[in-house]
Parts: sequence; structure tokens; C-alpha cells
Amino acid sequence: MALPTPLLDLYRSKLKTPEAALAAVASGDTVFLHGMAATPHTLIDALVARHAALKDITLYCLHMDGEAAFTKPEYSGSFFTRALFVSPNLRKAVAEGRADYVPIFLSETPLLFRTRRVQVDVALVHVSEPDSHGYCSLGTSVDCTNAVVDTARKVIAQVNPRMPRTHGDAHIHLSRIDALVEVDTPLPQLETPPPTELELAIGRNVASLIDDYATLQMGIGAIPNAVLAALTGHKGLGVHTEMFSDGVVPLVESGVITGERKKFGHEKIAATFVIGTQRLFDFLHDNLMVEMLDVAITNNTNVIAQNDKVAAINSAIEVDLTGQICADSIGTYQYSGVGGQMDFMRGAARSEGGKPIIALPSVTSKNESRIVCTLKPGASVTTTRSHVHYVVTEYGVAELYGKTLRERAKALIGIAHPDHREALSREAFDRFKNL
Repeated sequence: MALPTPLLDLYRSKLKTPEAALAAVASGDTVFLHGMAATPHTLIDALVARHAALKDITLYCLHMDGEAAFTKPEYSGSFFTRALFVSPNLRKAVAEGRADYVPIFLSETPLLFRTRRVQVDVALVHVSEPDSHGYCSLGTSVDCTNAVVDTARKVIAQVNPRMPRTHGDAHIHLSRIDALVEVDTPLPQLETPPPTELELAIGRNVASLIDDYATLQMGIGAIPNAVLAALTGHKGLGVHTEMFSDGVVPLVESGVITGERKKFGHEKIAATFVIGTQRLFDFLHDNLMVEMLDVAITNNTNVIAQNDKVAAINSAIEVDLTGQICADSIGTYQYSGVGGQMDFMRGAARSEGGKPIIALPSVTSKNESRIVCTLKPGASVTTTRSHVHYVVTEYGVAELYGKTLRERAKALIGIAHPDHREALSREAFDRFKNL
């Protein structure tokens, strides 16, 4: 870190211990927590340590990595979480009433803060070291955080030499930060196991739908990685996505991903957050090919549709025989969140030659069919049946666009697990009277 003297003096003037920095939080405040691989654990730990002196703190967050100690029952008088996405460490608290979920498209989360519908008192963020001009980077997660930084009354940042410096909308100047806490800790990493044969089969089926020079949106996990692994023979692919992980890196290095025909972000990878291993973070650092953008841009359907042949690849918990997608709840149990699925499914549908795709295994780990006659009671509809064009399992591809309810049911039964097709056919006949 080489700062000219005036900026170095400014930097040093803002340095505090975690305990001193978190003294800025008062009872009744609304606090925002940076998320994903940028979860600021040192600051969060210092906040939780003050629980006895705090009451009625409202916490806003997206996906949180690691332990969420603030949701423990013994801290319920101090902290209440309003989650914009329910990560695994928040599910129990939401189910037991110590936290709640805000259903919202990820693209619209910045509006909550920019319009001050939610006024954040203190933002806890995780940034890179400043450059010679005094700019830190939000690194692995821009999402709605820059909207929060712009509007929060106070910004407290843990500054970490291991946070990648990213470009696009990720920059935050030292003058906007009220307190700095120095840390030198590895970022949380997520390593996806190699895909199974089932996942590889799904990946090949999805890859068969993707054209050369398409623009990809994908999530994280075994199925997205299996899709990426099946694209090694493609040409000139682009990436405009909510997030990406390690599977993108070898396709860039081998020249498969070039973005050469992208209209928005020509020859650039556009994303709003990443999570993966150190290999991914090294790839991200100071890489001008990658633009980390505000989620109101990456997930804007008008922006997504500017690129041709957008292939939006998302998953589901279950799909009913009309094509309704439940991806964020199991019955009434809140499992995750709406996220950006609808943003990209709609954007892909509006793209010239675009393909909105839902990919999922045909059965659960308990051998229950994921293709069902009707969704579980209380299940949310994450993506409507009008938005889904393709559903993919290991047994093939069901094309739903332009199909009647009966035709959709027949196509979906055809890619269900063979053990469940007969029962689904009976249920479909009872519902639709004719297939």
C-alpha cells in the first residue's frame, strides 16, 4: 500500500480497533452487513460482542457466509435480521421467528436504500487496501452494497490486503469511510465437488441448447459447473451474470469465453458478486476483463436483453406440470430467496435468440420427484409458468414455450424420473382430463 502523504494521513486518522469502530452503533440503529465472500466477520464479531449494551438493532443482509451468531436465541433482544435472501445460516432463525425474509427481486434491492425506504445508520463492509488515489474496492461483492455506501449515515470498513481489487462499480474512496479496521485474513472459500454422472448428464443436456457466441448467466454449484465443463467445444461465449464461480476461469483461459459479440459489456465479463476458491479470487484481482457492477444494472431485464442469445441457466426445488417454478421455499419453509432468477429468465426471453432454462435433477435425495402435479401447499412461485421456456433434467429437455397446459404436462413427464412417470400421468389425466 503506497499512499501519498495526505492520503496516508487520512487513512491513519480513520484506523480504529474493532471495538472502537463498533462503538458507533447505538440501540435502535439499522445496520447493513456486506455479504457472500465479503462478509466482514471481524466487524460482525465485534458487533455481537456488544450485544449486552444494544437493543433493537435491525440487520439487513443478502447471502451471509459463515456463522451468523447474531441470530442466536440469547441475542434476540439485541438483533433482528431482515434478510433480502435467506442463506443456510439464517434458515433456522427465520423459521423460529428471530429473523424474517423480505421477498424482493435482487435487481430492486438497491432501490430500498437509494430511495431511503430503508435508511441505514451504519454499514459494515469489507474492502481492499486503497490504491494510490485513495480508492478501496468492494472486491468480490458489489450487489446492492454501493447503494448502501452512498446512503448510509456511517460506513465502517474492514480493510484486507487479501480482498481482490475489482473494477466497475466497486470503488469506494477513503473519504466516504468513517472508520477502518485492518485485518489480514483469507476470504471465505467455496469449493464445489466434482460433478456426478447425473450432474454431467444434466450439463450436457443444457449445453446442447447453448449456441456459439451466446451470453451466459449461471449460478453456483455442481450443475452450473457441469454445464460449463460441457462447453469446451463452443466458440466466442460471453458472460453477463449475477454471479460466477471457478468454472468460468478455464473457459476464459482456453479462449472459449471471449465476449466478442456482446453488445453490452463488449469483451467483458459482467457480474455483481463472485464466490469460489483462491484461484477465482486471483483471477478476479485487477482483471480489466471483469466488471463488477451494481445489481440494478447486471439484473436489469432491459440491459440483459441487449445481448443476443442470452442463455439464463437457473435451478429449482420443484416444477409443477404447468411449468410453475418453486426455487426458494419447501412448502412454507423459507429455504433461500427470489434472488435474480426472474430478472434473468425475463431478460433471456426478451433477448434475440435467448433461452430461459431451468435445470434440475429429476428426483430429490429421498427419491421424491422434483417434477410434481402441483407444488407443495404454501410453496412460493419463484418464476411463473409464462416465463419458462425450457426445463432440463438428466433425462432430457422439455420445451414449454408456446405449449398448452396438457402439452407442457406431457413434455415434463417425459423428462421425469421413470419411477414417477406413471403416477404423474395419472395425476395429469385427473387434472387435465386428456393428454
